[in-house]
Amino acid sequence: MLAAADAADLDTGPRTGKSATERMCAVTRQVRPTSELIRFVVAPTGEVVADLKRKLPGRGLWVTATRAMVEQAVRRRVFAKGFKRDVKVSPTLAQDLDRLLAQSVCDALAIAAKARQVVSGFGKVESALKSGEAVAMLHAADGAADGIRKLGAVSRQFDEGEPGSRKFPVLNVLTSEELDLALGRSNVIHAALLAGPAGRTFLSRCQILVRYRLADDGDADAAIAGAALAGMDLAGTLINRPKDAADHAADEQAADEVRANAHDVEGLGRLNG
Repeated sequence: MLAAADAADLDTGPRTGKSATERMCAVTRQVRPTSELIRFVVAPTGEVVADLKRKLPGRGLWVTATRAMVEQAVRRRVFAKGFKRDVKVSPTLAQDLDRLLAQSVCDALAIAAKARQVVSGFGKVESALKSGEAVAMLHAADGAADGIRKLGAVSRQFDEGEPGSRKFPVLNVLTSEELDLALGRSNVIHAALLAGPAGRTFLSRCQILVRYRLADDGDADAAIAGAALAGMDLAGTLINRPKDAADHAADEQAADEVRANAHDVEGLGRLNG
């Protein structure tokens, strides 16, 4: 819904509780859930930085969490107008933020792999699909269509959820190089996600990245319903499978690492530091 014309563009700092659930986009002047927005603050250096965790002190300005909206904010000098002061805005702010969000996805995938919640390679992915252990498939964005098609056919034979559906997400948000770095292997084109807490974190971060990269909400809804990323509540798609003691220990370790080490970088200033 449209905000009132005199609604304040800025918040007064990080919030908790009900008052933290909605804010106004400084570009569109629409009130949206904070889960669909990115908060920006001004660093002591005068530079506008993204507060991905929404915890940085100071007054915050909110922008719809898509690259197109961030680019508009830079082009239309929305930050200077919103903060009502001279600020430093990197001309590559939208590109830098895309890189940060992609790195966040890679970090989460690496943690899931350490917790034994990821398998990679055509053969292992095929086996995970046939055994019912796979809860999502990952394909390199630059991967060949033939392998993707073959694994999709396998999934249709052994899983009730159509590949790319809400029940069985199929993701292609990372390149082969990014998959290589996250999984510590070479030439990774296909991978499968297994059930577990680290996988839920990975899927949630994928959701944020896909929304950011799409041009508008209509495109986002279409892509999330399709093969790029299935379903809005991706974390809820993970199924449970029988676990042994080693699985439980791995889950605990992954949860600890997610809490302690997963780093949604809190500001873009570090990129230029």
